[in-house]
Amino acid sequence: MKLKLFLLALFFGIFIDAQNSFELVNVKKAVIPFKLINNLIFIPINVNGVELTFMLDTGVAETILFSLDNKEVKLQNIEKIKFSGLGGNVSIDGFKSDRNTAKIGDHIINSSMLLYIVIDEEFNISSHIGIPVNGVIGYHFFKNHPVSIDYISKKITVYQDDDVFKKKIRKFEQMPMTVENDKPYLIADVEMTKEKKNSKLLIDLGNSDAIWLFPTLIKDFVYNRPNIDDYLGRGFNGDIYGKRSRIHNFYLGDFKFEMPLTAMPDEYSIQHVTLVKDRKGSVGGEIMRRFSVIFDYPGGKLYLKKNKNFDEPFHFNMSGLDFKQDGLEWQEDRVKIEPKKLSEANTEVSVINNFQYKFILKPIFSIAGVRKDSPGFKAGLKKDDRVITINGNRTADMTMEKIMEMMKSEEGRTITMVIQRKNKEMTFNFVLEDPIPYQE
Repeated sequence: MKLKLFLLALFFGIFIDAQNSFELVNVKKAVIPFKLINNLIFIPINVNGVELTFMLDTGVAETILFSLDNKEVKLQNIEKIKFSGLGGNVSIDGFKSDRNTAKIGDHIINSSMLLYIVIDEEFNISSHIGIPVNGVIGYHFFKNHPVSIDYISKKITVYQDDDVFKKKIRKFEQMPMTVENDKPYLIADVEMTKEKKNSKLLIDLGNSDAIWLFPTLIKDFVYNRPNIDDYLGRGFNGDIYGKRSRIHNFYLGDFKFEMPLTAMPDEYSIQHVTLVKDRKGSVGGEIMRRFSVIFDYPGGKLYLKKNKNFDEPFHFNMSGLDFKQDGLEWQEDRVKIEPKKLSEANTEVSVINNFQYKFILKPIFSIAGVRKDSPGFKAGLKKDDRVITINGNRTADMTMEKIMEMMKSEEGRTITMVIQRKNKEMTFNFVLEDPIPYQE
């Protein structure tokens, strides 16, 4: 995966407990810090006394748990069910658990949280994100209160007081938004080449791409050239494949984006999805991160104010390599110690020639997939190659986000990668090349 996307959308008809909601206690507003990794938002939620990490995803109706990361959580009232959604298969087995207690910070509480539990280990996205992720949360986080997301400060604010909220939105552009099947939709203008077309799109924070379009649902759709066949992510029914290209322009109200990257899943990947009427695709995190965003589900409004990310170009992973983190391992780390500090050094570590040596846990990265005919493919890199260094920098000292930034950095950049394959170290070189530049 590119982290470009990990779409986890639920499309099953299950009665929702009306009491399953987050409430603010004794405050007019509450602020939640979040982590932003490849356009995806991760927030801490305490479930039944255990601290967990959830991805915030407007593209899901329900709250989903797919990994506990060796943590023990006592879940209430468990019942077996089936899931279905994007991908090729029909359904997968899972469970639901209700009447759980969830807390976010000191002032946001859900005393009757309903959880859906996916037992398929392939849905543990932690290795593709680079941090432990336990689940995703959507509609029930947003449904009762306006929620502001500041992508620059990495803070979410949940509002309870109307006066405080009205002051906040004064400098924001307002757009109508509908909430259908517990997910938010807007109308945007998609300009493939020259003609604008009104398009109903899901606002999907769980999709790190800019735009998704469903070709089979768009009359007279013609793929822009150049385009490439690519792996787009994974849904509940399996891997999602399709094409990637660029379109001429994309418009959100008065906001215009030039040559945004666009993903187009194939017909097979969406065959089991029940779509709302007139939906043509999705707008994802690569667009939304360019704004301060306020979702007002109760009021049916979306508020936008562009931030410093707004004019950034739409970069593509030009290596053709997808990466994953294969856990952690103990590695020796060397730190130079000033002579005057030697007496203060920890006696449990060795100090040789003014260097302190200690063992710390560091990440292991490998190649999860290689796109055919990409620079990485042509260089000879293969799936499951363990990545040791990139341009002389040890990957053990990097994050997934940093690796992806390098792969998107600039066309023409040379990448030198040292990998380990079957206990043998090998060096590969390739040049980053954008396979889908927009052409008139």
